[in-house]
Amino acid sequence: MDAKIKELLSQLTLEEKASLCSGKDFWRTKNIDRLGIPSVMVSDGPSGLRTQIENGVDENDSRVAVSFPSGCATASSFDRELLKKEGEILGEEAKSFGVATLLGPAINIKRSPLCGRNFEYFSEDPYLSGELGAAYINGVQSKKVGTSLKHFAANNQETNRFSVSEIIDERTLREIYLAGFETCVKKSAPATIMCSYNAINGELSSENKWLLKDVLRDQWNYKGMVVSDWGAVNDRVKGIKADLSLEMPGSGGMTDSEVVQAVKNGELSMEELDEAVSHVLELVLKYKDIKFQGEFDMEKDHAESARIAEESCVLLKNDDALLPFKKSDSVLFAGFFAEEPRYGGGGSSKIKCYKMTNALEAAKKEGIKVEYAQAYNKDFVTTTAALEKELLEKAKTAGSVVIFAGLPESYESEGADRTSLEMPPVQNELIKKVSAVNPNVVVVLHNGSPVTMPWLKDVKSVLECYLGGENIGTAQIRLLYGISNPCGKLAETFPLRLEDTPCFMNFPGNGRTCIYSEGIFVGYRWYDSRKMPVLFPFGHGLSYTKFEYSDLKVSADKIKDSDKLEVSLTVKNTGKVDGKEIVQLYVSDKTGVEIRPAKELKGFEKVFVKAGGTAKVTFTLDKRSFAYWNTDTKEWYAPSGEYEILIGASSADIRLSAKIDVTSTSKKAFTITTWTTMGDMLKNREMAALIQDDYKKARAFMDEMTDEEFEKKFPFPKVAMLGMILSGPFRSGHGKDGQTHADIQAKVDDLNRRLENVR
Repeated sequence: MDAKIKELLSQLTLEEKASLCSGKDFWRTKNIDRLGIPSVMVSDGPSGLRTQIENGVDENDSRVAVSFPSGCATASSFDRELLKKEGEILGEEAKSFGVATLLGPAINIKRSPLCGRNFEYFSEDPYLSGELGAAYINGVQSKKVGTSLKHFAANNQETNRFSVSEIIDERTLREIYLAGFETCVKKSAPATIMCSYNAINGELSSENKWLLKDVLRDQWNYKGMVVSDWGAVNDRVKGIKADLSLEMPGSGGMTDSEVVQAVKNGELSMEELDEAVSHVLELVLKYKDIKFQGEFDMEKDHAESARIAEESCVLLKNDDALLPFKKSDSVLFAGFFAEEPRYGGGGSSKIKCYKMTNALEAAKKEGIKVEYAQAYNKDFVTTTAALEKELLEKAKTAGSVVIFAGLPESYESEGADRTSLEMPPVQNELIKKVSAVNPNVVVVLHNGSPVTMPWLKDVKSVLECYLGGENIGTAQIRLLYGISNPCGKLAETFPLRLEDTPCFMNFPGNGRTCIYSEGIFVGYRWYDSRKMPVLFPFGHGLSYTKFEYSDLKVSADKIKDSDKLEVSLTVKNTGKVDGKEIVQLYVSDKTGVEIRPAKELKGFEKVFVKAGGTAKVTFTLDKRSFAYWNTDTKEWYAPSGEYEILIGASSADIRLSAKIDVTSTSKKAFTITTWTTMGDMLKNREMAALIQDDYKKARAFMDEMTDEEFEKKFPFPKVAMLGMILSGPFRSGHGKDGQTHADIQAKVDDLNRRLENVR
């Protein structure tokens, strides 16, 4: 705590301190004029600024701003530098609008494709979410504007989001739902973190001491301020004790008086209140000089929005190399999305766009002539006989048909979860009918999360554009006509059916609770481990060229978990056009010590390779690349044994592999008790060393007899006896050779002591 803040704390009255812990209004902190403490402004994000008009009365009356691609799209870029650049642009825009803190990024895990807010989130994978989130934060904050990393934590559904309790075991929390936040805290130090609405294991996030103080503040060493999501506060005093510094929006003084009374009656200490106020003051003093400067260069940023979208769109299918088109080709554009693309999601991230460029306008600007048929009504869910007739007649004579389809805002938005994975039936039906009269059909998708594709085998190409921002039309034309080469890859799995999804039986819960029975098996971790077919796998994406992987090298074949491992390979562009490839590194634990997914993403790099050229890709792995959260020792633990390094173009397209032996430096995998079995200990190299003699004696006893001799003496075969030996707990030795309970406990205590010295 710096001297200025200490001085202010000494001068503030109790009532003034309490007042600083809640908002002045919907978007501003409170000011204390007598001490020169100003009010600062925050703004919704994260794909553009939803900033209230100066002196505006309605908190939803926002300024015109540039809409960038949503998180569902930018995550598919797998591009840290791109996310950093987007952050830099938004940081500059925020300063122009006098915004001190941009409310984003949102990095919650896509547990189910039905979550209504998935369009705002990055991925089903915590490593990807954390890396991209940190890059975005570093970009924004490089412009001296704060960010608010959200929603901490486990805000993975919109159904009953204000009250539902997410029931999640600690290992799943640490490995899946907290890991991305941890990466952002440690790599980018966000100015604020926004707590979520929901409860976790019965404790609301806004007053969850374990989450906000024990984990975030003490274990991760977070230095910034925790702010509530808007309206998330339940018990303000309990929230302050749990390290929630700022309640938003303002409560009209109600909770301020509760805080004052709590200090007076001893329920809340002045030290606890001062801690909360100090974080508010740190934020205000750091960003107090940000003032409204007028409009930024929206035309330039509009062009940047298209560039970001180009890097993020995913070519899912391209049979017979139908794409890219030539400008002279006969092409019919069909579907109202070609006129009115869905550029962003509904709710707090919805931007009042500077201008919208659709595909028809973008084609015209490029000098490309296309036919057009509206196909369906402006509600996106109905059509007319006349529209359908026009579509089919034009489709019969066109060389190719591009159908612009997807989900209308009524199908997915903040505040409500989806009920199915289907697009509007009328769109699916029209795609089938067009495919029946024209063999060259391309589907261009506008959606914030996965959809089923009952027509997939009938069309030749599919371009996934997600919610691509206000200039998505320009990106679509550049990609469809080969001016740019598609290079995005899916940051989530597209399942074949809703019933295949990991949490199908437990989403969105019974209204009061939602049980995460799938545990760590989220997204591709579930599908790959179960060897389940999917529509499109995590990491999938095509290009107009081909890439060949070779020359995989690892810096060592044996390492300690405290060492760094360098992994490198060569990527060759074997096609005729330049392109970018996203190389993915997965780690597979072969030790068998703990139940783990078949593979987990632990590295990715996006590289540009000229036609016929090569590029070297290098990864650095550390302990966390091999570790899981050990709930017994409360630490990240990488068991000794064999791991496989997998290099792929997607989670389902593994091109290269190498094996590595890792030795753990952790003292123990678990605490030995009288219930511990020999088999449990033998799984761990260090623990096995302590009982090898006992195990060898047991095996020697069995090996002294032939199978026939053994079966005459015992009523079961050797393999069963071995199983009983391995699964028998230490307590089963009671009474054998005169052993007492005390003798067995003494042996267990000795093993634990000896284990402390194992390295």
